[in-house]
Amino acid sequence: MLSLRRLNRSTLARQFLLGREAVDVGEAVRRVVGLQAQHPASPYLALWTRIAGFDPADLDAAFAERKIVKATLMRITLHAVHADDHPCFHEAMQPTLRGSRLGDRRFTGSGLTVADADALVGDLLAFADRPRSTAELRAWIEQRLGVPPEGVWWALKSFAPLVHAPTGPPWSFGLRPAYVASGLPPTRGAGAEQALQTLVLRYLEGYGPASALDVAQFALVPRKRARAALDAVADRLERLTGPDGSELFDLPGAPRPAEDTPAPARLLPMWDNVLLAYADRSRVIPPEYRPIVIRRNGDVLPTLLVDGHVAGVWRVADGRIEATAFHPLPGRAWDELAAEAEALTALLAGRDPAAYRRYDHWWSDMPAAEVRMLP
Repeated sequence: MLSLRRLNRSTLARQFLLGREAVDVGEAVRRVVGLQAQHPASPYLALWTRIAGFDPADLDAAFAERKIVKATLMRITLHAVHADDHPCFHEAMQPTLRGSRLGDRRFTGSGLTVADADALVGDLLAFADRPRSTAELRAWIEQRLGVPPEGVWWALKSFAPLVHAPTGPPWSFGLRPAYVASGLPPTRGAGAEQALQTLVLRYLEGYGPASALDVAQFALVPRKRARAALDAVADRLERLTGPDGSELFDLPGAPRPAEDTPAPARLLPMWDNVLLAYADRSRVIPPEYRPIVIRRNGDVLPTLLVDGHVAGVWRVADGRIEATAFHPLPGRAWDELAAEAEALTALLAGRDPAAYRRYDHWWSDMPAAEVRMLP
């Protein structure tokens, strides 16, 4: 039986959070199985806290050269993934992406059928042979179909094989996205089950040991699909027992450090995948802190990671890092957080010194806590 702390250390080891790794950005993104990318800054900050000597220009170049691509994938959210992973992940997610969009009244209200949408995809990809703005794509749909484009575009941008095109500084992508055809053919998910099996193996590499419920949460697929994918690759997996008696799966020989392995303090960006990759998030987030960190509308605040667990949140204020700790922290932890804050403010100064400022309203209802300005 694995303790909760052992699961924590296993996650941290695979997510480069026990120590920064000396790898390039492509290898890092591949090994952590993608980065949440709802906010333009988040992939940069996620790699900064994981890679030794991270240079944001390296990620700029990887996006520009499409070695790393940004697209709607797991949990129907924006992810930055390695280009080699994108075809498989896109195919695995097709049933979820199509079902969530083509059955929604925002699409059905357009009067189009599923067949109409599928027939449109090929021509849409031909039009998006170069980067196109949202306005251009909506205008193309309206001219082509003679109907208001909002619901149709809302559906197509999620499940069609499109990726985001870089739009410029301060990060590679702005808040007004552009899209370009990924080079993948249109698909209706014919190979989705085999692709999900590959995604499950990749997920366990980056986040195991994990349960079938964890797999379903990470990808946002039905439990039945998650379990079937695990059963299909069972001969390649090791079965373990979690602290609550649940059945867990992992790859033989995957890192599972001892529970007393030291974990340095870290500053995680908004929506970091390590906070969202499990149905049972207690291995990283103490249950009493979860509603503070993960808000009802889906926003996931930037967090302080102390001894491998969420201990508070942070934001930028007056060019420094305002750290809010939910419980008393030892002096050593504050020293580590101050060193992290100094490096982070230097990174942000060259890009966007007030990153995440639009989310400051969440600090109006923070619980009583210790607040420090760092460094």
